[in-house]
Amino acid sequence: MFPRKPYDGLSRKLVLAFDVGTTYSGISYCILDPGEVPKIEPVTRYPAQEHSGGNSKIPSVLYYDTTGIPRAIGAEARQEHIIERAEEEGWVKLEWWKLHLRAKHLAASHITDNDIPPLPRGKNVVEVLGDFMQYLFRCARSYIEDTHASGSNLWRSLEDRIEFVLTHPNGWEGPQQKQIRLAAVLGGLIPSTEEGMARVHLLTEGEASLHYCVANILASDTMSKTPIAVSGDDEEEDSDNSTSQGVVVIDAGGGTIDVSSYSMTLSPTLIEEIAAPECRLQGSVFVTRRAHGLLQG
Repeated sequence: MFPRKPYDGLSRKLVLAFDVGTTYSGISYCILDPGEVPKIEPVTRYPAQEHSGGNSKIPSVLYYDTTGIPRAIGAEARQEHIIERAEEEGWVKLEWWKLHLRAKHLAASHITDNDIPPLPRGKNVVEVLGDFMQYLFRCARSYIEDTHASGSNLWRSLEDRIEFVLTHPNGWEGPQQKQIRLAAVLGGLIPSTEEGMARVHLLTEGEASLHYCVANILASDTMSKTPIAVSGDDEEEDSDNSTSQGVVVIDAGGGTIDVSSYSMTLSPTLIEEIAAPECRLQGSVFVTRRAHGLLQG
């Protein structure tokens, strides 16, 4: 495992990372102290999942009432009394909604807007994403306040210095990234100012997966040592230093499958992209849908 370097900033900060997925979502956070090695922690307790044994994800599901107000989000939306009330009061259940943000240039002849559950009347997908991120933000705040010593004081000291890391599929480019930033404003995460926007950092899911693999897997002794290239002509150079390994990172998610390809040298550490990242709208929800159609037929 590659050791993390101490944080070299001058002031204490909080970093919140939101992974908003088609089917499930989660939060990680890190308190950055000058001179200290950062430690990344997951949020493992959410409303309606308090006793689930450290579950770090919630379903990406929302219920909206007839006026467009979110009434239940995440695990709360799967509670029996919520489902019953939703049926009685005509609430709209929203799932797979992230796919309404999809980049239109992706190969997606198998999917149209009619294949995705419709958005509530009067709501667009950016507003839904804003509502969902606002909920995640509240969950992160509650967790930090409840699990850290003097948590409320800690939060108050950091709430004006929060950096947000938001991930998105490989194929999402400028238009989708602009929508994500707007959703962060609508959700109350940041103000609509240049300084506020600077606190939002967008990362592709392929890059996020690579960072995780580098930190936890790629430096391990169990990884294949098959070389794919020679990075130097010096025959006396140590073979471990002169060969690169091919690394393919696949993020098989609910809506998209992201594939990223790299060459990596461990000593010194050098990672280079060797193929354009790919994104396919062929995640688990489409597998489920096709299986449903096959069984019906």
